[in-house]
Amino acid sequence: MIRLLTTLFVSFSILGLTVKADPLSVGAPAPQITAIDQEGKPIQFEDVYAKGITLVYFYPKAGTAGCTAEACSLRDSYEKLHASGLQIIGVSRDNAGAQKHFQEENKLPFVLVADTDGKVAEAFGVPMMTKGDLVLASRQSFIVKDGKIAWNSLKAQTKGSADEVQKALDGLK
Repeated sequence: MIRLLTTLFVSFSILGLTVKADPLSVGAPAPQITAIDQEGKPIQFEDVYAKGITLVYFYPKAGTAGCTAEACSLRDSYEKLHASGLQIIGVSRDNAGAQKHFQEENKLPFVLVADTDGKVAEAFGVPMMTKGDLVLASRQSFIVKDGKIAWNSLKAQTKGSADEVQKALDGLK
């Protein structure tokens, strides 16, 4: 079965198609997964969730225009979002070094996860897409509250990301 799925994934990748997935819906348990952050250190999502409301947002590629706009939107509103108790985790398929560079270059005050194997995206049900030889996560966002998905955006904004997240937070209160 795994070989068949791998073959299908590779076939889709060669054709440049998006691999469909079923993103987690509101009310679903949040994934209890461990990944590597921009420092190369393990981050246990369960531990982060335990500290409060958490935004987990997926973006295709660090340093690209849309991904930079999205990250900078969250950065520019970080104090207000963080004052609301929100923690932020950005996730892409980039390696830790690329994530660290992206974080430093844009002065991002939040954690970035290097999901090089796609396991975090898979756990959240985020579809993968291909661009040439690259396999990229689709742009989606999830808010986790009390260990469950409290909100999701399956077509997350770039420049308007912070506004979108703030509206979602206001709706959770």
